[in-house]
Amino acid sequence: MPGPPASAAIVAPPVAQDLHEDVIEVRGLHKTYGGVPAVRDATFSVRRGEIFGLLGPNGAGKTTTVECLQGLRSADGGSISVLGLDPRRQSGKLRRRIGSQLQQSALPDHIKVWEALDLFSTLMHTGTDWRVLMEQWGLSAVRSRRFHHLSGGQRQRLFVALALVNGPELVFLDEMTTGLDPAARRDAWELIREIRDRGATVVLVTHFMDEAERLCDRLAVVEAGRVVAVASPQELIAAHAGRVRVVFTCTECDLSWLDRVPHVHGVERHGARVEVDGDGPVLAMVAHALVAHGLEPADLHLEEPTLEDAYLHLTGHLIRE
Repeated sequence: MPGPPASAAIVAPPVAQDLHEDVIEVRGLHKTYGGVPAVRDATFSVRRGEIFGLLGPNGAGKTTTVECLQGLRSADGGSISVLGLDPRRQSGKLRRRIGSQLQQSALPDHIKVWEALDLFSTLMHTGTDWRVLMEQWGLSAVRSRRFHHLSGGQRQRLFVALALVNGPELVFLDEMTTGLDPAARRDAWELIREIRDRGATVVLVTHFMDEAERLCDRLAVVEAGRVVAVASPQELIAAHAGRVRVVFTCTECDLSWLDRVPHVHGVERHGARVEVDGDGPVLAMVAHALVAHGLEPADLHLEEPTLEDAYLHLTGHLIRE
């Protein structure tokens, strides 16, 4: 399904695009359910105009955190400022300036697309024309289709349009792509980028590594209710994912000299598979040395560290989807 036309513009209140301004500040956030802590002293900030991710497995406390940020739950401790407001005491003012697509978003089965947009626009008391949003987010062709007849991708587009009906400065998207097929997920990624590119700040809750790495300008790694690291995906990879790796296969060949090649830090063999850890131009150095020793493996390639490698180093485990 095509994305919103490039010429379209989301109706939103004018905001100063100072990318160094923090629109969310969280310090020592704590939330407990029945004596069991769901969020433990979480501290992070979100800058205006970025896609900021909360990355972690289900049950890590991500949804509880964003619910506290929106004033949907009261924190037990710590301080929260969202767009300069306290969600606990100023939730009414805050909700007029934010948009939200919750993890369990749903609509009545028989409501039509245009009816949902019209209803939300009326409830929000804004001047935003829902017909423009319907066009922008590729819903005009299904304007009279009932909710239970929409595809997964169409439902996500509708939820995005509903989250934007009040022209928000800040949009929360909680596990937006869970349950979508690969094509619909890619469409949803474009929607998320469109929201940011058209002037809103996005807080994205996800447990998908590829999603966080591709979309987020910065992210917080959340583990058992704690924020264990905050940085860009590239910074996390550089700091925690280890070195690059050159990989090739070589059967019954003497590679005792390989660990002496410049930029090589270690060599491991797993049967015919050879893994060479290194840094900098290690691929070129290894390739040159192999040719000099009369070896030309056809499958020689570089495996770069990923966000998943960094996550494993930070938490000691991978996210099981």
